[in-house]
Amino acid sequence: MKNESPIRTVGIATKRDSREARRVAAELTEWLHRRGLEVALDEHAREAGAKDTDAYDPGESYDLIVALGGDGTLLSVARAQGTDSPILGVNLGTLGFLTEVGRAEIYPSLIEILAGRFDTELRSLLDARLERDGTEVSYRALNDVVLTKSALARIIDLRIEVDDRLVARYRSDGLILSTPTGSTAYNLSAGGPIAHPSLPVVILTPICPHTLSHRPLVVPDSSRIVVTLETRTEEVFLTLDGQEGMPMQYKDRVHVRSSSQQARLVRIRGNSFYDSLRGKLRWGH
Repeated sequence: MKNESPIRTVGIATKRDSREARRVAAELTEWLHRRGLEVALDEHAREAGAKDTDAYDPGESYDLIVALGGDGTLLSVARAQGTDSPILGVNLGTLGFLTEVGRAEIYPSLIEILAGRFDTELRSLLDARLERDGTEVSYRALNDVVLTKSALARIIDLRIEVDDRLVARYRSDGLILSTPTGSTAYNLSAGGPIAHPSLPVVILTPICPHTLSHRPLVVPDSSRIVVTLETRTEEVFLTLDGQEGMPMQYKDRVHVRSSSQQARLVRIRGNSFYDSLRGKLRWGH
């Protein structure tokens, strides 16, 4: 998707407790101000010395959001932001599948972006709803919704339904429900397939299943997925993008479906998903 609107307002979100992210945010704010752009900084960067700058508000729309840190920072921004604002992920660490540019590429990339020479990709999100005794708690995820046992718990039992039809009962260490974007995250480590981020699917990958015939399953993103915890005594947790969640109880039901909202990620022209796979997984090196 090509970008048509000029960049006038920029929100900057930083990795929590990262001095490097705060330092880069201060440099970037000065660079953007010199070009006449309005800048909003998150609370961590403002506390580090930029208190006179507007406060970044995840509920507001910006012409561009720069997420400084890594994939985790981008994930938290994307869950809160939705489709309103294009997000540029800047990787200040090591491996990152979602972050588009590294530390040395920030300013060359921003010159291209301010000139309108960039594209955006819409990425699907998952809405997850935990149902317990008539009460509900709702979450959103860009990468994955995960049900997993604690380190000391034994194997757990999960009932899987898709569109009101029983699919399977898994005895496993847990279950990953992944978007195509999240297919290169926990899903990949658990033996699930890599999916192109434009595919309209949800991937269900059991974690260390007791029965070897239980394999990853790919379903349409229009599916209504319900996972019921059928283990009484073990400690089980629901986590979203590895960043938030809560403990589960016997007979809790997790309803998962593709969200009506989507995240909008900035892509510098010339870069592709396959370039990212080849470089970060060292295919062909």
